[in-house]
Amino acid sequence: MFIVFKTVIVGIGATLVMDVWSWCQKRLLKVPPLNYALVGRWILSLPGGRFYHHTIISTPRMPGELFTGWVFHYLTGIVFALIPLLLNGTVWLSEPTLAAGLLTGLITLLAPFMILQPALGFGIAASRTPRPWLARLLSLLTHMAYGFGLYVAALAMAVWE
Repeated sequence: MFIVFKTVIVGIGATLVMDVWSWCQKRLLKVPPLNYALVGRWILSLPGGRFYHHTIISTPRMPGELFTGWVFHYLTGIVFALIPLLLNGTVWLSEPTLAAGLLTGLITLLAPFMILQPALGFGIAASRTPRPWLARLLSLLTHMAYGFGLYVAALAMAVWE
């Protein structure tokens, strides 16, 4: 049970690091991060049987989409925090490595590239966006920030223990 608690905390911590990176990206690079209202709109469309959108931007707004998007974002961060445990076992929580964190960041890129971006109408690996390589690079950097956050959060948990 304590492993579940630690994993939840590590997932939240890593997602916070990812969000700090996104904030810096917006302020320093003048590139807006993902709008989680669009993710929420997608999630809220799923019960109606709509998995793919021509573009999510053309789908009408839905009540609660921003809140839903942010909750989904953090739940995803918590679930993805299980990946280092699958790679390294429970030793990850007591002896985290930067390599496992960054590898997890790379692995988690599959979710936006192969699921979220196509479902939102942006194509596989953002191929239908105006600047696909920029979108891909920003996704990579964001997921590397998440992976780094996993390492930092797991290290903090190990030191705290």
